[in-house]
Amino acid sequence: MSIIPYPHLEKPAKRPPLDQTQIVRAGLALLDEVGLDKLTMRRLAERLGVKAASLYRHVRNKNELLVLLGDETSGDIPIVSPSGTWRKQLTAMAWNVRRVLLANRDGARLLAATPPVGPRRLRHIEAVLRTLRSAGLSRRDAARAAYHCNNFVTEFVADEARFAAFAAAPGSSRRKMFAQARAQFKSLPREEYPTVVELADYLTEDDPDRLFQFGLELLLRGLKALSRPGT
Repeated sequence: MSIIPYPHLEKPAKRPPLDQTQIVRAGLALLDEVGLDKLTMRRLAERLGVKAASLYRHVRNKNELLVLLGDETSGDIPIVSPSGTWRKQLTAMAWNVRRVLLANRDGARLLAATPPVGPRRLRHIEAVLRTLRSAGLSRRDAARAAYHCNNFVTEFVADEARFAAFAAAPGSSRRKMFAQARAQFKSLPREEYPTVVELADYLTEDDPDRLFQFGLELLLRGLKALSRPGT
């Protein structure tokens, strides 16, 4: 009587233990895929192949997850060297933040919706405050100026992202949207809206980089008025 051996059965590979870093990375990937409004703990658990309850051992709730995602996103923003004039430092900071937020779906909304905490995010806040103080702003003015600098960049990028979403809709394009807006402004009754009609071409100028730099210059000129003479 011959004995036929059973085929070798390989043991299933063990899933690596879940940790917070793994959750955050998966959360950012999911955010890029579905957007902030559709990001849920249940969807994240499904992506990781675990029960939702497993996530709560590492992240208390969705609010904490968003804070962690905001801090991780901030880690991609280059830190500006504290050298050169304060104007050059703040300009570089603003452009760095804008580039990274534009590269991450709903990045601006994510930062706007979460408190400014986390080591990576706090490093940038420290850099902004330090630069404003080096310009000679008082403690109060530096704190207030940092608030408005942050709002300018995040809201500008959020508006860019909203516009890009509209322009990407089926049957639409940036050129078409601007052309329609320009035609609408120019068709307004001139006796009622003379300035809108006059500035229609400029109101519908499609140059977000120059518009961003113009807004930044407004901020910098205002800060100059508050800065210490000679800086």
